[in-house]
Amino acid sequence: MARKLLFRFLLSIFLLVVGFIICFWLANIFFRMFIWHDKNPLYHLFKWFEENILLWGSFFLLIGGAVISYIFISKPLRYLDEIIDASDKLAEPSQRPIILSEELKDVQDELNLVREQAIRQAAITKEAEQRKNDLIVYLAHDLKTPLTSVIGYLSLLRDEKQISDELRERYVGIALTKAERLEELVNEFFDITRFSLTHLTIERTRINLSFMLKQIASEFEPILAEKGLQWQLDIPDQLELFCDPDKIERIFDNLVRNAIAYSYANHTITLSAALEQGWAVITLQNKGKTIPPEKLGRLFEQFFRLDSARASSTGGAGLGLAIAKEIVELHHGQITAASENENIIFTVRLPL
Repeated sequence: MARKLLFRFLLSIFLLVVGFIICFWLANIFFRMFIWHDKNPLYHLFKWFEENILLWGSFFLLIGGAVISYIFISKPLRYLDEIIDASDKLAEPSQRPIILSEELKDVQDELNLVREQAIRQAAITKEAEQRKNDLIVYLAHDLKTPLTSVIGYLSLLRDEKQISDELRERYVGIALTKAERLEELVNEFFDITRFSLTHLTIERTRINLSFMLKQIASEFEPILAEKGLQWQLDIPDQLELFCDPDKIERIFDNLVRNAIAYSYANHTITLSAALEQGWAVITLQNKGKTIPPEKLGRLFEQFFRLDSARASSTGGAGLGLAIAKEIVELHHGQITAASENENIIFTVRLPL
């Protein structure tokens, strides 16, 4: 905009000077076509103009330049007023577009884009906050059930003195199961608090990513066995990565837990890694219900949960994938999800 105005200003000054020279030259030719008498008043007037061309020419150019300068100075000030008024509308919730002068169409498009992004981001933030509040309410409600069971069975153990060993073992087992569920719910509360109040930072060091992935797979084998699942690993022996080991481990811990939670029973989960042009590419694939496209694009949103039901097996706080994405992006990497034909595939790309 500034370059356009400056160019138009200089062009106007140039045309003013050229126009003056052309007019003077044409007038000189025109008046020389006639024979003038010394007693003719017009002759003396034209003669004066010719003799004082520098004086009245400078005056003409000065006035013309002043008028052009005023026009070009007042125009950007009017533009500025328009932009100030338009900027006040950015905070308005109205969906009506901002309309500026034709010369400010580029600015108008930028302001409308910023406004749309702000409205969209505000809606996303409001929705995420609502989901978080709902989750906290759900979690608070869910805490009562296992806590009541733990207290109830422990009270039975305390009050019933002549209880059989078999029944005692059964009560202890139920109380332990409920206590473990209680621990999961409390951990979800901590996840929500940590994600809301802290910002993740990374401390890099060189690690053997192959060893880490194999170790993670090994640690989850008991959980896979409970659901009739098994691993199919395709991991090279020496794949090194310069990263934050704790954060990278959390990525794959979250992804594996997600894969187990949403896998069909008695199937295989595939974990593979490869080196591709300076990138470590890790893929996790499981067999499960196909994720609809409208939900697939929201998997990495904060507090978004694929299923709305509070089932114990899939009742997480909806933070695992959001945290995984943040960690990947802190490492300047990429994480994507795909789902079709009852296959769910997560791909993580990390620069070596």
